[in-house]
Amino acid sequence: MLKQRVITALILVAVLLPSLAVEALWPFALLSLAFVSAAGWEWSRLNGGPGVTAWLIGLAVAVLGLLVADAGTLPVWAAADLRAEPPASSVPHVHALGVAPVGFVLPGALWWGAAVLWVLGGAAVLRWGGLWWRRVPAALRLVLGVLLAALAWLALTEAKLQGLNFLLSVLCLVWAADIGAYFGGRTFGRRKLAPSISPGKSWEGVIAGMVATLLLSALWIWIDQHWHVDSPSLYSRLLLGLGVPGLVVAVLALTGMSVVGDLFESLIKRQAGQKDSSQLLPGHGGVLDRIDALLPVLPISLALVSLCHG
Repeated sequence: MLKQRVITALILVAVLLPSLAVEALWPFALLSLAFVSAAGWEWSRLNGGPGVTAWLIGLAVAVLGLLVADAGTLPVWAAADLRAEPPASSVPHVHALGVAPVGFVLPGALWWGAAVLWVLGGAAVLRWGGLWWRRVPAALRLVLGVLLAALAWLALTEAKLQGLNFLLSVLCLVWAADIGAYFGGRTFGRRKLAPSISPGKSWEGVIAGMVATLLLSALWIWIDQHWHVDSPSLYSRLLLGLGVPGLVVAVLALTGMSVVGDLFESLIKRQAGQKDSSQLLPGHGGVLDRIDALLPVLPISLALVSLCHG
C-alpha cells in the first residue's frame, strides 16, 4: 500500500509541477478542471447516478466552469501571465458585491454566494444529513455536486491567476489543518467531533489544526516580508485588509470550513456505503477524497479577500 501511495504521489507531482511552473494559466486550468470533473464523476456515483449519468455530471462540471469563466472574462486560455492588476491609485476601486476584489477578475458576489451556501448548507447537512441526505431527490444532489465542484475550480483558477505564492498559501492552509488535526487528535483526542460521521475526528484535533494554521499564517507573512515572492499570500492580504484580529478570525473560519468539507464528504460516503470516493488514485482513494476540504475553503478564501482594500 505504501509503495502504491508513493508511486501515485510521484506521478501526480510530475504532472502538476510543469503546469505550476509556467506563467500561462491554461495548462494548470485545464489540468485542474480534469481533476475537478473527475470529482464530479465520483460525486455522481456516490449519489445515485452511476454509469452514463456519472460521465455526464463530470462533463457538466467542466462545461459550467468554462461557461462562467468565459462570462466573467477569466483568461483560462491565456498564452501568457495575464494576472489582473490592482487599479491605479488615481482610480478609486469600488468595493461592492458586483465588483471583483482588488486584483481579481470574478465578482465577489460569486464567492459570497458560495460562502453562504457552504456555511448554511454545510451546517444543515452535518446536523440532519444522516437522516435526510438520501431522501433528497437524486437530481438535486447531482446539481449541487456540479455547482460545488465548478465553484471550487473557478476559485482555484482565480487563485492561480494571482500567482503561485497566493495559490500555495490557500492550499497549504488545508494541508496544515489536516496534519495538525491528525497529530493533535492522535495525541490529545478525547471528545469525538462527529462520531456518527467520522469516528476518528475529535475536537482536540480541530483545535490542533487551528493552531497549525495560525502558525502557518505567521510564518508565511514573515516569508512574504523577507523573501522575493511573485504575489502576496492569502495571509498577507488578510493582514493588510483586516488587521491582526481579522486575520485570526479569517484563518480560524477557513480551518473550520475545511473540517466541514471533510465531514460532508465522509457523510456522503457513509450514506453510500463506500470507504473511498473511487479508486482513481491508487493508494489514495479518489479525487474527491483529496479535495473535499478544498471545496469550501477555495471560494470562501476569495470571499474573505473581497473584504480587503488592498
